[in-house]
Formats: sequence, structure tokens, C-alpha cells
Amino acid sequence: MAEDGALGDQRRAAEVVQALGRHLSGLQEPGRDTRLRALRAIRAEVQERPLSAPVLQEVFAKQLLRPLVRCLVGDPAERCRELAVQLTCHGLSHGARPAEALPCLLPALAQRLCPPHGQSHEPCEELRLALIQLLSLLLELCEAALAPYLPEIIRILQATLLDPYPEVKRESCRCAAASARAMPEHFHMQSEFLIKPLMQTVSHQHFRVRVAVIQATGTVIQFGNGKSVDDVLSHLAQRLFDEIPQVRQAVTSVVGEWLLHLRDRYSYFHKLIPLLLSSFTDEMPENKQLAVSYWKRIGLQWEKENEEDLKDKLDFYSAPTHYPEGVVRPELGCRELVTRNLSKILPGLCHDITDWVEGTRIKASQLLFILLLHAEDHITQHMELLLRTLYRVCLDEENNVVRNCVKAAELIGTFVNPKVSLKLLVSALEKTPMPSYLMILAAVIRGCPRQVLKPHLSYLANTLSQPEICQRSEEIFYMEQLLCCVQAITEVCQEDCQEISLQLMKVLVTIMAIPLAEHLHEKVEKSMCSLAQVQHLSGFLDLYKQHIDQLMEWVSVSHDGWNCYSPELLQLDVIATHSGPIIGEALQDFILILKTCLQPTKDPPMRLKLFTILSQLLQKANETINSQGQFLSYLEIVIKDILAPNLQWHAGRTAAAIRTTAVSCLWALIYSGMLSPKEIFKLEDALMPQVIATLDEDSKMTRLMACRIVSVILNICGKEFDLDKLNKIYPEFLKRLDDAAHDVRLAAAQALTNWFKCIRNEDEKNVLKSNIEFLYRELLIHLDDPDQNIQRAVLEVLKEGSVLYPELLVKEIEAVEHKHRTPVYCNQLLQHIQSTGE
Repeated sequence: MAEDGALGDQRRAAEVVQALGRHLSGLQEPGRDTRLRALRAIRAEVQERPLSAPVLQEVFAKQLLRPLVRCLVGDPAERCRELAVQLTCHGLSHGARPAEALPCLLPALAQRLCPPHGQSHEPCEELRLALIQLLSLLLELCEAALAPYLPEIIRILQATLLDPYPEVKRESCRCAAASARAMPEHFHMQSEFLIKPLMQTVSHQHFRVRVAVIQATGTVIQFGNGKSVDDVLSHLAQRLFDEIPQVRQAVTSVVGEWLLHLRDRYSYFHKLIPLLLSSFTDEMPENKQLAVSYWKRIGLQWEKENEEDLKDKLDFYSAPTHYPEGVVRPELGCRELVTRNLSKILPGLCHDITDWVEGTRIKASQLLFILLLHAEDHITQHMELLLRTLYRVCLDEENNVVRNCVKAAELIGTFVNPKVSLKLLVSALEKTPMPSYLMILAAVIRGCPRQVLKPHLSYLANTLSQPEICQRSEEIFYMEQLLCCVQAITEVCQEDCQEISLQLMKVLVTIMAIPLAEHLHEKVEKSMCSLAQVQHLSGFLDLYKQHIDQLMEWVSVSHDGWNCYSPELLQLDVIATHSGPIIGEALQDFILILKTCLQPTKDPPMRLKLFTILSQLLQKANETINSQGQFLSYLEIVIKDILAPNLQWHAGRTAAAIRTTAVSCLWALIYSGMLSPKEIFKLEDALMPQVIATLDEDSKMTRLMACRIVSVILNICGKEFDLDKLNKIYPEFLKRLDDAAHDVRLAAAQALTNWFKCIRNEDEKNVLKSNIEFLYRELLIHLDDPDQNIQRAVLEVLKEGSVLYPELLVKEIEAVEHKHRTPVYCNQLLQHIQSTGE
């Protein structure tokens, strides 16, 4: 039966050959149409009729192959070449022994796709695609039989991978991968020749081409020479920044397969692991999950391959007591892989994290966190390099980079013994205090377990409160990071902060004292409240109460040598004004500092600042410095040793400014209501000459407050004044009625009103009659002031003074009444005198 079948196939083949004879001769004709009809007839004979594989093989190998190849290579008509390719594909795919066509067909493909220099290649891109698809078919059908022709295949692919037609590139990538799988034992010797054209195409504008190139590269190196990994790594790394998720996914798959199956993978772990782990932070969940899945398989495979080395760790496995929240601990094999390769990965990663390209820095910073999460306590041996890099990177302009590096620093706190990490951090901080050092220190503290950090609290707090650290800079960024350190300590250590509460308060006071850090005041106050809360205190005022004596001692150590640039001056300002009623409990130290620092020989700008502080406190005396009712016991010191010396006249604008602040303090003291008439009389006896002298100051504010001070003194204890003193006062206020400032004139008028009230017995009236007459005359002139408010104020003064010598005042009014522009006020004054007399 088999023999009968074979004879039947031979007869059928002979019939087909005979039928094709006249058509094959038509392929030699010069006319295009003739050749085209011949090819169509051939197609009808062999393709459209059912032929068995042996029959087709016989016909194709003996009669059709060579004419079709000649047509494919040399026919000038594209349609003819196209039909020749189609017929060839049909003969190969349906024939019984396609490998027999290779000696004839492969050189023809090479001639059309990569011709020698000087010869033209296939100009039609659709035909080039059909030819490379023909090569794919050969690779699928013939596999290892193509080994002798591998050089020609490689040469073809080198050309077609660079073809301008994207579809040819994609098909060439599939051919390259098929070649690698078809004959791996031969391919590895030729694979390197495909790397260059693949890498030249990997950045093609069509994402499908990029995906195909990456996938082909993975297969070529998988079955080829593993040394080519070095040539493609940088290109694959660049594709991890690709905007198209499919491209990044292709990179992840290729690297994952290499890590699982590459023959020399152990030599390339340190180069491939960073690429795979970088996909852990891919924005697409599918890509991230793919990377995680590969990584688990890789870790488990490595565990099995190194089971003996890991025996102890597998048998005595114990999870760490403290681990970052919201993070799943990697498998043992994954951790070991990172740990054993970290020394090779870190230097390059630390270089990339400072790259000029923003995307590279972000990717590298994300990878750093992942690596440290795997390395755990093995981070310790890389601390110097890590810290040096983190210090630099934390100054980056890109917030994402800084955020990732801070998270990495928190892992250092989690896994590295504070005895090691704090020693390195503090050493660097003491050598050159920088905001980035403080940022990393705060992150390390946040990551550190409370019980582990507790023995180092005093060392840490003493370091931060050193003047060389907390007073190192007025830069806002520096102060923000210093505050972050305090917040981190409070947050982590909770009640344990009680033993370092004073040091932390010193740091917080210093931050609040920086003039440029006003926007931080709310945060500092919140930190104080947190510090109070962990000590079970009701608020930051209780914190001041707990430490007020130590704080005052702290700032007053060198107060005798202060100047306006002394940080202690600013710290005193914060303690005095921010502690509210608590400053009243440290009045002795506070007054001593004022007494020493407000002497006329001390730095003038510093004295200005201190007077401003004192004035601010006196405005709410009962809520601040007199909260304990003890301020009056220091009144004599305030008057004689603080205010009196600074009210003395000295030349210069600075001296005038100091007199203004001193007058302001005196006014605040009087206005506060703390002083009894007896105490005000003491104050007048010591300060009245200096206050009167300040009525001639250039500063409007000084003149105004001086008028008000004297007016209040006259009102409270003016009746106790002797006539000589009264006689010296009123001319000064008369002069102030001509003052350029409206407010000063009004205050002077009020003071004269109170002056008249001081004269109530006949003896005083008689002695001062001429003075009173002079006053009447001068006041009547000011009754004609252009400002109606001044007119009304002077009218009130004259009304008060009319009680003394009404007849004399009437006489003066009548003498000048005809000269006044506003006689209405004169009439009102006369009516007032008349009604008072009645």
C-alpha cells in the first residue's frame, strides 16, 4: 500500500510538472504582463489545487524553487516579486522538507536584504517585510538546520533591524529571537553582532518597535553571549523612564527573565537587581505587580540554590521587633541578594542620585529606599557613603528626591544602632552644622525605636542645645530642620523627654528668637505644647514655669557683655514676652539683667531692644511682670537705675531714640495703673526734670508721651507741688501749644487744664497772679487756632482757669475780642464765666 501511495505521488508530481512547463518558460519573457500571467498560472496549479506534502515538495524542489528565486532576486516588477515570495512561502510551509530549499533561498534573501556594496537592495518596503517574514518562516520550519547559514541570517538581521520601515524592524526583532531559540548552541557565538543594531533601534519613536527590540534583546542575550549585558544595561535603564507603560513592562520582564535564567546571572546580579527593583515604584500597578512577582520568584530560586549557606538563617529566622509601618518585609532570598550585592550597587546609585537629570535623581532616590529596606542592619557598613550622599541630596530642588531620601534616612534609624548612626551624624554636625545634616538627623530619630533611642537622649539633646549648633545660623531652612529634630524627639520618645525637657526648651526658645523665623512661631509653640503634653503638663506656660529659673540663668550668664548682636538678647525677649505671667516669678533675675544692660555706657541698640521689651511687658503688667504682685518692690531700681540714666540728654539720633523708648516705658508704667499716688509722687520727684526736658525732643512720640506723663502726674499729685515747680512747668506746655503735631497740642492743652486744677488756695493764687494773667493772654491767642479741635481744647483750659481770676480773664477777653476770627468761643467763655459767677 505504501508503494502504491508513493507511485501515485510520483505520477501526480509528474502531471503537475508537465502542466507547469509552459508557465515556467513564461517567467523568462521580457514582458511584465507575460511573467505576471505565468506566476498566476503557477499559483493556480500549486496553491489553489489540493496537493499532498510529498507532491508539493517534489514539484517545489525540482521545478519551482530556482525560477521563483530568480524572479524574487531579479524581476524588475514589484508585483512579480511579490507573487514569487508568496509562492515560495506556500511551497515551504506546505512542503515535506523545507530545509532542502535553504542552499538556494538564503543567499537570495541576503542578496535582496543586505546586498554587497554597490548592489541595490529591495526598494519596496512591503516586499522587504515579506522577505523578512519569509526568513521567519524558515526559522520556524527549519530550526537547527539553519545553523550553517547563521552568518547570512545575522548579516540580514543587522541590516533589517535598521530598516526605515517600522514593521520590518518589528519582524526583524522576532527573527532575531527565533534565531536564538532555534540554534542556541551556535547562536551564542554570533549574538554579539546583533547588539549594536538592536541598541540603535531601542529608542525608535514607535513604542511597539521599542517593545519588540527590548524583547528581542532579552532573548538574544538569554541564548547568546551573556557578556553583552554590559552593552545593553544603560539602554534598558533609559527605557525605564519611557512614557509608555508597555515599554517599561517589557524591560521588567526581560530583566526578570535574565535574573531567573541567564547562565551568567550571578555575575550580573549587582547590575540587574537595580533595574528590576526600580519597577517597584512604577506608576502603573500592573508593572509594579509584575516586578514584585519576578522578585519573589528570584529570591525563592536563590534560596534553593544556596540552601546550605542559608541553613542557619532559615532555621533560626526571627522577625525584627521594630519594622516600618505599611511595608511588607521581603523574602530572605531577596534580602540576601541585596545585602551581598549592595557594596557594588551603592557607589553607582549614589552617583545617579546626584545626576543633573531630574528624572534620574527621582528614580535613584526611590531605589535607594527599596535597597535599604532589603539591607536592614547591613546598612551599617555603608553608613559613611550613605550619609555623605544624603547630606548632599537633601538640598535638592526637587521635593520628590528629598522626600525619598528622608524616607531612606528613617530606615537608617530603624535598622542601624543609634550608637553608630548618631555618632557619625553628630560628628558631622559639630564639624560643619548644615541644614541637610539636621534634616537627616531628624529622619533617623523618627525611624528609631523608642527603647533603643532612650539611652542616647541626653547626648542628643545636649548636642542640639549647644550654642555652636542651635545658634549656628539664622537661615530659615536651618531653623526649620532644627525644629524638626525637636519634634522628632518628642514624637518618638514621649514621656522619656522629661529628662531632656530643659535642653529642648532652650532649642525652641532659640528658634523663636530668630527675627526672620516669625512664620515658625506657631510651629514652635505647637512643639512646646507637645513637649508639655508628654510630661502631663497643661500647656507651654507650665513648661516655662517648670524651667523659668534655669532659662533665666542660661541667658544671663554673660549679660554683662551683651550687645545688640548677642543671641541671648533675643532669647531673653522670647522668654520675657512669650512666658506670659511666668516672667513675674523670675522678676529678680529679669530686673538685674535690665539694670546691668541699660546703663548709658552699654551698647545703644541693645538698650533700645531692652526698653522695647520692658515697654511691651508694662502695657499688660498684671498679666506679665506683675503677675505675682512683686513689681513694685523693684520700682526704685526701675526709676533710679534704669529710667533716670536713660532720660538724660545726650547728642545723637541713637541717644534720642533711647530717650523715646525710656519715656515710652515710663508712660506704660504710669498708664498700667499699678502705681499709687504716693508711688507716682516718688516717681515725679526723681524723673520730672528729665521728662520736662524731653518736651523739646525732635520725636513727636516723645513729646506726646511726655505731655501725657506730666498731665497724669499733675492730675494725681499736682496739689503737692510747690509754687516754684508749678511756675517752671506751664511755660513748657505753652510752647507745646505751638507744636507742629496736632496730638501734642491737644495733650499740652490737657496738661494745662490739670495745671490750673493744682491751684486752689488764695496764697497760691496771689503768688502766681502774674503767671496766670500771662497764661490767660497766651491761651486767648491759641483760641484762634485754625484747628477747631485745638480751639475747643483751649476753651476747656480757659474754662478751668477762669475759676481763679474770672474778672481778669474777662478783661483780657474784651481786650482781644475784636481781633478774633471766631468770636463765638470768646462769647462761650464769657457766658461760662458769668454762669460760674452766679
